[in-house]
Amino acid sequence: MLDGIRLAVTTLTVLPLRAGRVDRSAAAVAMAVAPAVGALLGLVLAGLHEGLRALGSPVLVAAGVTVAAGALLTRGLHLDGLADTVDALGSYRSGPAALEIMKKPDIGPFGVVALAATVLVQTAAVASAGPWAIVTAWAAGRLAITVACRRGVPAARPEGLGALVASTVPLWALTLGAASTALLGAAAVPDRPWQGPVAVVAAGFAVVLLLRHAVRRLGGVTGDVLGACVELAVTITLVVVTLG
Repeated sequence: MLDGIRLAVTTLTVLPLRAGRVDRSAAAVAMAVAPAVGALLGLVLAGLHEGLRALGSPVLVAAGVTVAAGALLTRGLHLDGLADTVDALGSYRSGPAALEIMKKPDIGPFGVVALAATVLVQTAAVASAGPWAIVTAWAAGRLAITVACRRGVPAARPEGLGALVASTVPLWALTLGAASTALLGAAAVPDRPWQGPVAVVAAGFAVVLLLRHAVRRLGGVTGDVLGACVELAVTITLVVVTLG
């Protein structure tokens, strides 16, 4: 359990914890507790956002700094995964040819547009989101990892992060993580307690669709696909909680 928690923190954040055992049993714990790590990240970012606003920072500046801090606290890995995944899927290639595109160090036009649109939408949404909406969005983003690593979803490659974590999360752990994140979402919009849970469900549905497409085109999940799932879930959650 402790090895899995350490693996979750060191994989999903920049915190320099001492590494423990790294195997599929530790990965199962790490991917199961990912929503909790996301909620902690969300708390840090919500505190930063509220602090900047209290100091008189303009709304968009505070939102932009918050989104940038979210990328820095995760080494930008999820955004990088988003760009690589969109480039691979946008190439209309399948299997090894698409996976080879994901390995390239450069970013193609599809990836650039995906990054720009994601950062812009997240910044605009954070500008009008409350602190618990931010916490919910970042928790939902990491719940996407739990969804992507549930049993039955294969890895696209026999090596790498995807192979380590794919199909490790049992159904009960996914159910617990989803229920906890949805419950957290009830505080996202104080006067409409249903809106946060609906946002979490909408994000989860979008992640499932992306995963089905990735499995069909790539053969399974990779570390890049996990990153794309994170950013997709964060963005959709933020958009839904700011509606109305």
